[in-house]
Amino acid sequence: MHQPTTEARPSIYYNYQVFKPWLPSAHPAQDRKKVVIAGSGPAGMVAALELARLGVPSVVVTAELQVSQGSRAIVFTRRSMEILQQVGVDARMTENGLPWLFGNSYYRGKRVFRMESARDADDRFFPMINIQQQYMEEYLIDACAANPLIDFRWGNKLVKVEQADKLAYVTIDTPEGPYTLETEWVVAADGGRSSIRTAMDLQMEGASYEGFFVIADIRVDLPLPTERLAFFDPEWNPGNTILMHREPHGIWRVDYQLPPGETPEEALKPESLKKRIDAQLAMIGHAGIAWEMDWNSVYSARTLTLPDYVHGRVIFTGDAAHLLPIFGVRGANTAFQDAQSLAWHLAFVIKGLASEKLLANHSAERVGAAREIIDEAGKSTRFMAPPSRGFRLLRDAVLSLSLTEEFVRPLYHWRTSRPHEYTHSALNSAGDDNALFKSGPAHGAPPQNIRLAANDFLLDHLGGGFDLLYFTDAAAMPDALQKVVADTRARGVPLRVIAVGAAQPVAGADLTLADADGHFRQRYGVLASGAAYLMRPDQHVCARWLTLDATRLQAALNIALPQ
Repeated sequence: MHQPTTEARPSIYYNYQVFKPWLPSAHPAQDRKKVVIAGSGPAGMVAALELARLGVPSVVVTAELQVSQGSRAIVFTRRSMEILQQVGVDARMTENGLPWLFGNSYYRGKRVFRMESARDADDRFFPMINIQQQYMEEYLIDACAANPLIDFRWGNKLVKVEQADKLAYVTIDTPEGPYTLETEWVVAADGGRSSIRTAMDLQMEGASYEGFFVIADIRVDLPLPTERLAFFDPEWNPGNTILMHREPHGIWRVDYQLPPGETPEEALKPESLKKRIDAQLAMIGHAGIAWEMDWNSVYSARTLTLPDYVHGRVIFTGDAAHLLPIFGVRGANTAFQDAQSLAWHLAFVIKGLASEKLLANHSAERVGAAREIIDEAGKSTRFMAPPSRGFRLLRDAVLSLSLTEEFVRPLYHWRTSRPHEYTHSALNSAGDDNALFKSGPAHGAPPQNIRLAANDFLLDHLGGGFDLLYFTDAAAMPDALQKVVADTRARGVPLRVIAVGAAQPVAGADLTLADADGHFRQRYGVLASGAAYLMRPDQHVCARWLTLDATRLQAALNIALPQ
């Protein structure tokens, strides 16, 4: 029998709640499930919430009785916040997190590069916000608990998956013994050490790097702003790299690279941790300052992905699907995008609105995204932790030249996580006007947010289905377009129409946005009435037209929902 610990995890700043296990004896009747999600991390819970928003129930099983230990993921990007807005936890993240714009790189006591992330008046969220993963998980758990379509089962460990025709049977162990669920789909969101992936003998492709980093969360009072700090080749840790981030509640994250040959066990000895953290604090001018340890761990950089995320009735997501280095804040931020994509693709298949070809598209798009991240993050990893003598020589040359030569300093850029653009997606319309636009989000791109009023933005009105942005100053949409919209909705496809540009409500639209100064149209590259954008349920653009008619809209919807 699975016996998860009932002792709250230790922390000097976070109060861990231990939940009661879900026991099968209290729920003897187990009907067939639509989706069973293994894992209650960022990917699993966002997938459950997005599925629920599209009307699909799920069961979330997690082996533990409490949220994860330690701060883990602490930096969340603007796009992640936009996704978290869709599932209703962005306000708590914003209220309790620390937003920031700047990243700094230091060599031999000199700041050699300062990066500023872009932000303009159309952005609701900062480019980055720091908050410990425990809080983010807590907010998602509360959202799941409030949703009647999500059956959350603490202390339930998925131990076996058997696939049959159009079904899977999952064996789940609990503190009072195992039980079996019959389900149409299994989402494997069980992390980097995925037992489901191991049991299915699936191999990842890519590379692992030998260098190890220590993560240490300490409570210390430092008079420094919330900015990323990176230190290269410091005197106390020659040839290696140190990163620092401010977290809420007086906590600082210190990541430092270990010298070759030192084992994780040696690195995590209290005397080793104290010596190195003292040295880092002294190097930044705070020798002898008092600090207290909260949590520490060791990680190594890996750039690995499964070549396919869909295996029969099992779909892999998050770290179960790929392992990415943290440089550039890749982990949880990529998991949110994975989960958002998976949820709408799977929901539309379950509801019969598209064939299972749609899941092949999800896999192709997200494997492509992982490989793009691996390419970019691999460059950052080779700079942070050179894997060979040749890479170290090149890195050290950049460090030395950066003291005097401006042109090499951009090589410090940490290639921040960004949303993947599905430029070559099979769901993009082949017969639209994408190539004729001079500006605006192109095929596969996420949306450009627009500030509509002081606290009202375009993305506040998108999501939960397809969105058609129709730019017009007319009193009504053409009858033929309205008929396509009505017929699409009659099939059960959620499709919302937002008219942009008219001073009065437009007949046939669910919402009208005036855009009196033309700012919206300018940002979207729209020059005349009749233009339009079609956005998927994950808000990525799948079609755009300089002039939209009913035939072209129907064709785009047919491509986006393959039968």
